[in-house]
Amino acid sequence: MSSFQLKRLGQIMEPEKGNPMEVEGVLNPAAVRGPDGKLYLFPRLVAKGNYSRIGIARVLFNEAGDPYGVERLGVALEPEAEYELRGDGTGGCEDPRITYMEKYNNYLMTYTAFTQIGPRIALAISDDLFHWKRLGLATFEPYRGIDFVNVDNKDACLFPVAIPNHAGKMQLAILHRPLFPGTRPEETANKDGSRVVDLDRESIWISYCPMELKGFKLDHLGLFNSHHRLASPVSPWEWLKIGGGTPPVLTRFGWLIFYHGVHNTPKPGSYELHLSYSAGIMVLSKEHPQVIRYRSTKPVLTPLLPQERGGTVPNVVFPTGIDRRDDIDMPDRFDVYFGMADSRIGAARFNLPDLLPQEGVADLPQAKI
Repeated sequence: MSSFQLKRLGQIMEPEKGNPMEVEGVLNPAAVRGPDGKLYLFPRLVAKGNYSRIGIARVLFNEAGDPYGVERLGVALEPEAEYELRGDGTGGCEDPRITYMEKYNNYLMTYTAFTQIGPRIALAISDDLFHWKRLGLATFEPYRGIDFVNVDNKDACLFPVAIPNHAGKMQLAILHRPLFPGTRPEETANKDGSRVVDLDRESIWISYCPMELKGFKLDHLGLFNSHHRLASPVSPWEWLKIGGGTPPVLTRFGWLIFYHGVHNTPKPGSYELHLSYSAGIMVLSKEHPQVIRYRSTKPVLTPLLPQERGGTVPNVVFPTGIDRRDDIDMPDRFDVYFGMADSRIGAARFNLPDLLPQEGVADLPQAKI
């Protein structure tokens, strides 16, 4: 395990008995402080048939300042737009991430819309966290023969401030992981022995949308037309797939993100393998976030607890929400909220160390692992 460590704080949310909106799980929440300073989760609520809504819940804390439960407050988004529905009556609004854009005093949500042609990145905006206006699907310009338009895409999150692109122009930046055919973990797991990693199609990307620093309005986003490959599978714990996790938060070391990696592990008492989702850490340069300053060589959180090893999708810890604990005067403490086996939600504590660990490796432009 890395010297960067997470300490579990426990399960804080599970499906509510008798609630049809949650019969197949509550998972993968966004986490953000509201205008009132309280912490809110936006979990994915899964009804029968994998029909997903995005809920709202207020986090409850004990005297020690640790989260221990939630108060349900309703639904933020449910499938209504054409791009959230499918012809067979299914659909979904899934796996949100929320970023507070302080310059504009607005919250931007990225989420997965379960469209008729597959999952796509959708956006919504709010000024109070309770009323959301859809902005539509994120649009991407192709890049050097890579088609970001006609491909599934998930696990997107935004930077909270303007970020310089490769040309140094300040723009709105998004992290995303396109799911090109053949790059899902179920598909890469079937490739025997060492495999060639397609660096363009198996990576987390950072893309940029032009924005005017004066007079820019967040109720309309333009085209993400500048792209840079950020990170590809490198370490054994992520060799089947890597993808996004928590939105970037700025620390004294740079932009901190938790991300997910997938690998195969043996089933107990069997030669058969199963997929295992773990969490790692990246630290990106503050000035140039395309540069990785630190990256986990080993996971910081792996499926260990019964709630993480058994559920709708077994052997999953999936970080999606992060909260810096300024509320208790601990700016070096970060609480991470994560999905447990696609069924429940857990929380863990991370304390920023005094020094950036030296054992981490940046992404290497290697093609074989």
